[in-house]
Amino acid sequence: MAGHGGTQPYELPDFYVPYPARINPHLEGARAHSKSWAYEFDMIDVPQEGHHVWDEHDFDSHDYALLCAYTHPDATGPQLDLVTDWYVWVFYFDDHFLELYKKTRDIPAAKAYLDRLLVFMPAEGEITEVPENPVERGLVDLWNRTIPSMSADWRRRFRLTTEALLAESLWELSNISAGRIANPIEYIEMRRKVGGAPWSANLVEYVTAEVPEAIAETRPMHVLSDTFSDAIHMRNDLFSYQREVEVEGEVNNAVLVMETFFGCPTQRAANLVNDILTSRLHQFENTAVVEVPQLLAENGIDPQGQLDVLNYVKGLQDWQSGGHEWHLRSSRYMNKGGKAATTGLGTSAMRIVSSLIATAPYRTRSHSFTPYQPVGPTTLPDLYMPFKAKSSPHLDTARLEVLQWGAQTGITDGTIWDARMLAAFDLPLCASGIFPDASAEELTLASEWLAWGTYADDLYPQVFGQRRDLAGAKATTARLSALMPLDLVGPPPVGPLEVSLADLWQRTAGPMSDENRRAFRQAVDSMTESWLWELTNQAQNRIPDPVDYVEMRRRTFGSDLTMSLCRIGHDRRIPPEVYRSRPVQAMEAAAADYACLLNDLFSYHKETQYDGDFHNGVAVVQNFLACTKDESVAVVNDLMTARMQQFERVTENDLPIMIADFGLADDVGQAVLGYAEELRNWMSGILVWHEGCHRYKASDLPHRTAQPLRLGIPTGLGTSAFRLARKAGAA
Repeated sequence: MAGHGGTQPYELPDFYVPYPARINPHLEGARAHSKSWAYEFDMIDVPQEGHHVWDEHDFDSHDYALLCAYTHPDATGPQLDLVTDWYVWVFYFDDHFLELYKKTRDIPAAKAYLDRLLVFMPAEGEITEVPENPVERGLVDLWNRTIPSMSADWRRRFRLTTEALLAESLWELSNISAGRIANPIEYIEMRRKVGGAPWSANLVEYVTAEVPEAIAETRPMHVLSDTFSDAIHMRNDLFSYQREVEVEGEVNNAVLVMETFFGCPTQRAANLVNDILTSRLHQFENTAVVEVPQLLAENGIDPQGQLDVLNYVKGLQDWQSGGHEWHLRSSRYMNKGGKAATTGLGTSAMRIVSSLIATAPYRTRSHSFTPYQPVGPTTLPDLYMPFKAKSSPHLDTARLEVLQWGAQTGITDGTIWDARMLAAFDLPLCASGIFPDASAEELTLASEWLAWGTYADDLYPQVFGQRRDLAGAKATTARLSALMPLDLVGPPPVGPLEVSLADLWQRTAGPMSDENRRAFRQAVDSMTESWLWELTNQAQNRIPDPVDYVEMRRRTFGSDLTMSLCRIGHDRRIPPEVYRSRPVQAMEAAAADYACLLNDLFSYHKETQYDGDFHNGVAVVQNFLACTKDESVAVVNDLMTARMQQFERVTENDLPIMIADFGLADDVGQAVLGYAEELRNWMSGILVWHEGCHRYKASDLPHRTAQPLRLGIPTGLGTSAFRLARKAGAA
């Protein structure tokens, strides 16, 4: 173990630690308290089912009180005691699970063990079950000591993050059993759940202040928690690679994931993980400075609520710096050598300067995009598509219907699109592959939804992006949501964008149940609100962080919207908890990423050179890795392939197991497998559309350098058409 000497597999990188670490004055009290607490609950020197978990030396050398004193420097003595007990519990759980279930690979017993833990964290009411082991007994004590001072909303959120931390241990276990190393997108997403940092963010609220319920579930607050989590996990993986991978045979480590995916030396993989860590912290800072103040203003959060949020943000920053300092000192981790390992009083502040200098090139690069640069056509690599595309017999009918609908609603009035552009983009070709078994009427409706989404996606940057008119975009987005009323009684629509949406909503939502209407409206809102994120980045000329990009790309692409169209037919049969299960969510996310990155490969030339836009996977990877366009295309293609292979594995292996675990009736199980088949059609249909439509090919784009609209030229709704006509090659 590296803490006890031995050759390290790589030198620790120069970490980005922009805030000095501080230590809580109540450390010694927490040390004494947590040790007596761990003894009281049989966590020290008490074997479990014949397995050694911790002895006194293990407990002392891990020094969880020091971790909590560093990560919560301003906690009171009683707060620090309780938080330290929570961390003793969670690390004991981790090691207990390792000894009893990971090493024995006993998945059924592991499931039964994890299912029981949730009964000791009731969102409402008393605990009725009798705890039977140290993990259960410790949890009962902690839950009863914590909940009196927290709101029902916090209890619900804390229970969910604890549930994710426990349940996703099975994902880790299944990877170990199969010796499978995750792809980078899957790994970061799952590590966030299983690694426990969202849980840590909830405990930061306990120590500092609760986030107001009105904003707790908004994107900026989720991004703060997610970026906080990802940075903690990447840091932990860098310090624990030697213990986990070389000693324990663990496969769930970001350095190993990068080593495997990129086929690179361990040192290069470690540096890449550190680059992701840095990028996530930059994203945290950007969200805190740019998005959170707007969020507080727009939601009318009172001065006390604003102060609570600021204290929470500061608490998350303290955790980052303190967590780093603890990793440098804990015997649990590899921390010898390297610039990061300089320790001693005062060195924490010294490291700030070097970390700012080391990370400056990436930060500068991310704000240095020059639009409309000639990049030339993209040479497409061989794309991995294992599914045979299908086609609807009603395709030609839908093509005619969509053109008529475009004229009736006004979206082809020449302002943004004309009829030739709508015909050239051929959205019915996409719908035909996605919904090959739809009736003529259903295919037309799906084609019109795709046309509306593509039209609106073109309109937002043209009308609002040019003028940096975020306020106008927000007002439009709110209007669009209002035009999808659950009771079908909405305001009168104004202009083609609204008229076309109001028409689609009435025809689609009419036959739906209230629950399906709400879910479908949320899918459309998710897409339109994500375009505001793009406009905010454009206003800052800020190429997004790669993790944030992938997660937001699913929304900007309208994945939720088109997948919701897939779901409409079987929602009544498939219970909501099945849609929330890990295999279904993993299947949907893998399919969405494949389709989004596919679109990015085809659209890179158009978007960067003619639209002046950097919201493209090729551009984001190019910026992050500081590599050439062709190298970036290869990486994006490798990511697509990895996501497709993950989709295949989840649908072939995990879905049938999940159907059995849930005890689903035959017809419901068939509906779940049918949904997987619909997603196969979705991906293969989207590929056929990209290959067949006239939106992205070099021959569809004008053969001259695109120019931005100059200030002084009118930029209203009626004047932006000339650039769109040019870029779409409407000739």
